[in-house]
Amino acid sequence: MEDRLKNIKKSMDRTTFSQLNFTEKNRKEIRNKINQQNEREENILLALMQLLVTQKTGFELAQLLRARDIRKFEDSQGGLYTLLHRLEQSMYIRSSWDVTSVAKYYQLTDKGGKVLKKLEKKQTNTRLAFKELLEG
Repeated sequence: MEDRLKNIKKSMDRTTFSQLNFTEKNRKEIRNKINQQNEREENILLALMQLLVTQKTGFELAQLLRARDIRKFEDSQGGLYTLLHRLEQSMYIRSSWDVTSVAKYYQLTDKGGKVLKKLEKKQTNTRLAFKELLEG
């Protein structure tokens, strides 16, 4: 870390954060929230990839994700298109334009299909672990 950043951190530790204390309980809650957020991102990716087994437009995807109670993209459809672009750059999906309807369609590639299988297997293992815990 640069010296000037270290100095800012020291200054904030002496002033802004001097009265701030985290109990172990607070730390655990924060870690749990971070883990839950990552799980949600993984669930969104899984749902999106499952939907892209067949060709869909971005608009269709937004509607179908909402039907699955995934509302992350309701107010920010740009986020959905950013995610689709990243998946396309990674070659997990491909896109094509339909010139008659002037719509862009997205679909899973073979590489994306392999990733989807891994995600589904991981989710199945997680569900089995939770079921085992609950049924004890």
